[in-house]
Amino acid sequence: MKKRKASIKSGRTVIRRTVVAVSILELFVGAATVQAQTQPPSTAGKPQAAGAEANSTAPAVPAVAGAKTLAPTVATSARANTVTLNSVEVTASRRREPAREVPMKVNTVSAERLQKSGASQLSDYITAQPGVGFTSGGSPGQGTISMRGVTAGSDLGPTVGIYVDDAPFGTSSVLGGGAQFALDMGLLDLNHIEILFGPQGTLYGAGAMGGVMKYVTNQPDTEAFSGQVGTSFSSTWHGGLNNTTSAILNIPLKNDVAAVRLSAFNDHQGGYVDSIGNNGQTRVNRGDTTGFRASALVTPTDRLTFRFTANVQDINTSGLNFVDYGMNGKPVYGDLTRKLGSAEPFHQSIQFYTADAEYDFGWARFNSITSYQSIYTTQPTDLTAAYAPIFQAGGLNIGAVSDAAQIGTNKVTQEFRLTSPGHQRLEWIAGLYYTHEHSTENSQINGAPAGSNAFNALETVGLGSTYDEYAAYGDLTYNLTSRLALTAGLRVAHTNQKFDQATGGPIVALPGSVAGSSSDTTATYLFTAAYKLTPTSNVYARIASGYRPGGPNILLANPATGLPIPGSPTFQSDTLWNYELGYKADLLDKRLSVAAAAYDIEWHNIQTVGSVDGFSQYVNAGDARIKGLQLSAAFRPTAAWTFGAALSTTDAYLTTGNAGTGSKAGDPLPNTPKFSITASAAYQFQIASHRASVGVDEQYIGMRHVSFANDTQLPDFKLPAYAITNLQAGIDFTRFNVSFFVRNLFNRSALLSANTGRVPLGGNVLATVIQPRTIGVQLTAPF
Repeated sequence: MKKRKASIKSGRTVIRRTVVAVSILELFVGAATVQAQTQPPSTAGKPQAAGAEANSTAPAVPAVAGAKTLAPTVATSARANTVTLNSVEVTASRRREPAREVPMKVNTVSAERLQKSGASQLSDYITAQPGVGFTSGGSPGQGTISMRGVTAGSDLGPTVGIYVDDAPFGTSSVLGGGAQFALDMGLLDLNHIEILFGPQGTLYGAGAMGGVMKYVTNQPDTEAFSGQVGTSFSSTWHGGLNNTTSAILNIPLKNDVAAVRLSAFNDHQGGYVDSIGNNGQTRVNRGDTTGFRASALVTPTDRLTFRFTANVQDINTSGLNFVDYGMNGKPVYGDLTRKLGSAEPFHQSIQFYTADAEYDFGWARFNSITSYQSIYTTQPTDLTAAYAPIFQAGGLNIGAVSDAAQIGTNKVTQEFRLTSPGHQRLEWIAGLYYTHEHSTENSQINGAPAGSNAFNALETVGLGSTYDEYAAYGDLTYNLTSRLALTAGLRVAHTNQKFDQATGGPIVALPGSVAGSSSDTTATYLFTAAYKLTPTSNVYARIASGYRPGGPNILLANPATGLPIPGSPTFQSDTLWNYELGYKADLLDKRLSVAAAAYDIEWHNIQTVGSVDGFSQYVNAGDARIKGLQLSAAFRPTAAWTFGAALSTTDAYLTTGNAGTGSKAGDPLPNTPKFSITASAAYQFQIASHRASVGVDEQYIGMRHVSFANDTQLPDFKLPAYAITNLQAGIDFTRFNVSFFVRNLFNRSALLSANTGRVPLGGNVLATVIQPRTIGVQLTAPF
C-alpha cells in the first residue's frame, strides 16, 4: 500500500506538470522578378511585421477599408487596386527581414485574423497551425505546445520556447510547471505571432528544441494619437454566453521622442462542460481572463532607445474543461459531462515586466533585454475516482479526495546582444544570456468521509527548486556572392539546479525531507546555406541542434530508513539534430506565395516519465526519428479573392524503446498526427458604398496517440481524426467595423487531447473536447 501510494503521488505530480524543394512551379509559371517591398524602420528601430501572412496556414480575411491601423510601422506591399499579396517581415533571426528570406520554416498569424475569426484562447489558434500540437491543461493558459512531433506525450520540460518580443516567458525547470504554462496573449494588442519550426538552440537557447512561438507586440507610436475599442458577443451550443471587451490607447508624449501605449481586455467564457456528483454544476468550466499591458517608448537620441513594458494577466475559472471518457473512446456520463467529488476552481496570476535598451554604434547594434516574471497558480484537483478506492482499501472512511496545489515561480532573465548591420559581406550576432528561477509547489491531499464535505488533510508535499543558466552564443553569416550566404552558429550553456521535497501528514508513515542537485554543460549548433534563385525565390539547407536540460529527479524516501530509495538520482539532457531543405518564393508578380520544407530529426535520450523499481521517476528513455514535409501557399488571383492552404505530414516514431515506459522501437510518438491540413478562401466585395468580406477555413487533424502502446502508467488512448469548419464575415461602416463568425460550424465533438494518468487507478480518461459550435458578432471602432 505504501509503495503503491508513493508511486501514485509521484505520478500525480508528474502528470499535472507535466524537400528537397525544387521550383517545378517556376518552370510553368515563370519566376517573379519584382523585388518584395520591405517595411520602413520603426520609430524605435525595432522589428514590427504585419499584413496578411504570406507563409501562414490561412490568410486573413482582407482588412476592412477605412479602419485605422494600430500598428504605425505596418507596410503593405499592395495598393488597394493592385492584385498582390502583402509582404511579411519577421524577427525570427533577431533581425527584421522578409519571411521569404529566412532560412527556416516560419508561419505568421496576424492579430487582425485572430480578432475576425473569434479566436480568443490559445487552443483556438495554435491548433490551426499544421505541424503544431497542443495538449490542454484544462483551463486557459494551461497546456503543452509541441512542433514537428517533438514530444513524448508527458513532457517534463518545454520543447517549444515562448517569447514576447525578445524576452522568454515560462519556466525552465520541471517543478516550475515546465511545459505546462503556455502564455495566452491572443487578445492583448498583438501585431502578429511567429511560429518558428525546428530547433532554435543558438539564438533562443534551452527548451526550444521543437521550435519557438513568438508574440510580436505593437510598440508605442511617438507621432500620432490613436486607439481602438471593441466588444464581441457569442453563444456556444450546450453552453453559455461569451463576451470579450478590449481597448487600446496610444498617447504620444513628445513627437519622435516618447510615447505610451495602453491596452486591456476581459474575456468571459460561459462554459460548456457540466458536472455531476457531489459537485454537480452546469457550465463548470466558465470563467474570466483579464489582461493589461502598459508600454513606454523613449528615444532620447537617434541612436538610443528605451522600451519598458508591463504585462499582467489573471485567469479565474469555476472548473476545468475535462470530460470523462472511457478507454473505449466513448463519454462515460454523456457528452460534455464529468463526475466530480469536489470543486476545482482555478486561478492563475501572471506578472511579466521587460526593459529593452538599444544603442546603435554604427558598426553594431547593442541590446540589453531584462525581464522579470511571476507566475502563481492555485489548482484544486478532484481525485475521488482514482484515490478514494485506494484509501478505502487501506481501511480509511474516505468518500471524496481533493488535491489543493499551489505553484509559484519567480524568474529573472538578462540578455546582452550585439548585432552587426545587415546587407554586408560579413554579418554576425553575439550575445550573453543569464536566467535565475525559483519555484515552489505546495500540495495537500484532503479527504472527506462518505456523504460529507468536511475535508481534512491526509498528506502534504512541499517542493522547491532553483534553476540557473549561463550561456554565450554567436552566429556568423558570410555572403559569398549576392546569391549565396553561409551561416554557422554556436551556443554554449551551463545549468545548475537544486531540488528539495518534504512530506508529512497523518497517512505518511515517516515524514521527512530529501534533496538533490544537478549541473550540465551543453553546446548547440547551427549551419545554413541559402541560395537566391531569383530576386523573389530562395532555396536553403539547414542543420541545427537543440537540447533540453536535465535535472534532479523525484526522490522517494524509504519508510523504514527515511533515506532516498536507490534509483536515478538525476535525469540527463536530451538532444536532437534537425536536417532540413526548403524552398520559398513569391510568384506571378507576387500574387502567389509558396513555401516548402522537408526535414529529418534525430532525437536522442528522450526525457519522459517512467517506472524505476515500481516508482514513478523522470527517465531518459530511448531515441526517436521524425521525418516530415510542410507545404504552404497563398494565392490572390484577383483583387476580390484570396486562397490559402497548408499541409504537414509527419512520420514520428521511436528507434529504441524503454521497458520502464512500456515503449519499444517503432512506436509512434504521442500527440502527433501523420497528416494535418488547413485551407481557406476569402472574398471581398461591396455592399452599397461599404466594403465587405466573407471567408471560410477548414482544418483537418489526423488520428493521434496519447501515449506509447504498452505504457502502464499512462495507457495509450487514441484521439480520433477530426475536421472543423469556421466562417467569418465583415463590413466596414467607416467609423466602425462589424464582424460575424461561426466556429465549429457543424458542431463536431472533436477531442483535442487526453490525460490517462488516472486510468491505472480505476479512474477515467480526462479528455478535452473542442468548443462546440459558437456563433458571434464583433464590433470594433478605431480612432
